[in-house]
Amino acid sequence: MNPVPTPTQAQARTPETAAPARRRGPMAAVLLTETRLFLREPGSLFWILAFPTVLLVILGFVPAFKEADDKLDGRRVIDLYVPVSVLLAMIMAGLQAMPPVLTAYRERGILRRMFTTPVRPSALLTAQITLHGAAALGSALLVVAVGRIGYGVALPGQLFGYVLSLLLAVAAVLALGATICALSRTTKAATAVGSVAYLAMMFTAGVWVPVQVMPDTLRRIVEITPFGAAAQALDQAASGSWPSWAYLGVVALWTVLLGLGAGRLFRWQ
Repeated sequence: MNPVPTPTQAQARTPETAAPARRRGPMAAVLLTETRLFLREPGSLFWILAFPTVLLVILGFVPAFKEADDKLDGRRVIDLYVPVSVLLAMIMAGLQAMPPVLTAYRERGILRRMFTTPVRPSALLTAQITLHGAAALGSALLVVAVGRIGYGVALPGQLFGYVLSLLLAVAAVLALGATICALSRTTKAATAVGSVAYLAMMFTAGVWVPVQVMPDTLRRIVEITPFGAAAQALDQAASGSWPSWAYLGVVALWTVLLGLGAGRLFRWQ
């Protein structure tokens, strides 16, 4: 499960690719070009947009997961896995798909060469963050829709709190992905570090064991991680309660710390 861009894609990503659309403005030109390249990668699109929903559908085939459980306050396991699948899409986008692309830009000298063109390297980085963030949010919408239509999972009872938790989680995973890019000197290193972080974040998000049913000590530890806190915040909002400010604060704090660290450590060449 590794949506790493192919060599062809990395080679296609050069400053010159934005030239035909430059009349639209540097930022718009780069965003348009990166969007086209991103859409040509079926691997990345599958793992970010489709896989979380596929996982939810597979879990839906387990009869016990669709039965109310007194230990879960009358909810079903499938109800818990909707926010977990939402987080999985974000983890895929931020830790598996984005770091190798950005590291390849730097490794191949593309970012350095862009300093000599009207298109600044920051425009390219912004485009990548925007695309992967949008893909994760699109996947989240698909998961919620399939959960509702296919398994009768209730829509988020506290919609504003759910959206806020969702946006904070996206910001956190993109900040973590940017930090991996800053620390990794090569594409292979970014892929390796991203894979380790990916497995760790999947656990804390509750992909294998929902955070709500973890032993108390383990749950407290997980809840101070960005995706453990995000999983709890999304679950509370889905249940109709305003997400705990403690959980939102944990996600926001991680986002700020990782963002500052990535900004200080990132090198253009």
